[in-house]
Amino acid sequence: MNIRDEAAIANQRLWEEEVKKGCGYTIPWLEMDLSLLREYADGKHEFLPEPMTCIYPAGILADIEGKDVLCLASGGGQQSAVFSLLGARVTVVDLAEGQLEGDRKAALHYGYDVSTFNADMRDLSCLNDNSFDLVFQANSTAYTPDIRKVYSEVARVLRPHGTYRVVHGNPATFSMNWNGKQYCISTPYSEKVEQRDDGGIEFRNYMDDIFNGLLDSGFLIKRVYEEPWSRQQDFKAPPGSWNHERAYVAGGFIILAVKV
Repeated sequence: MNIRDEAAIANQRLWEEEVKKGCGYTIPWLEMDLSLLREYADGKHEFLPEPMTCIYPAGILADIEGKDVLCLASGGGQQSAVFSLLGARVTVVDLAEGQLEGDRKAALHYGYDVSTFNADMRDLSCLNDNSFDLVFQANSTAYTPDIRKVYSEVARVLRPHGTYRVVHGNPATFSMNWNGKQYCISTPYSEKVEQRDDGGIEFRNYMDDIFNGLLDSGFLIKRVYEEPWSRQQDFKAPPGSWNHERAYVAGGFIILAVKV
């Protein structure tokens, strides 16, 4: 990895620890139903069941067979397994080696090949220009201080007319916390950085960087979707839990952009 600043060091350490603790984002999906995946790709289901709801929208899976897919900052043996089982050639880039081990574990389990690179999303020099038809980025953009650098690298490795699917948190609810009675905003909107109690560092990406950054990097914004799980309420979830928060607090959004 060429970028080793404070953010990269802290967040790499964070996710290596999350792998050791067995965080849900680090556990490979080893019991997927291929027929269900194909039905979803064909538009027969609105959502995949948890924890696969993050594979959205379904259209990104249509005609994916034989395509080159980059799962960017999306290690763990989850998204890469979905694309691989549907016939794509998949590469995974992640900051944490433990996450990449999950992708290799899933590949061994299902019997497909996967390429893995331990790298910062801001520096994809390990990958060639014009190499991918789709770049799929899960909800990892909050861990980088400069989303425009990520966009520039994605534009370089995508082929012309390739698709970039990326998730961003809502900057307005970046510092939303439960105080025992209600959800409260704890920091001013002008503050960009949050030092987490677990040692991680997160960054607020502002709207002008999120959207204008894509346009400035040569992308055409095709669609914007709200995260689907923000509309799936769990009224039995304990207050302050993740499931409870996403039922009450505006979630993030998914952008589909095309390199032009």
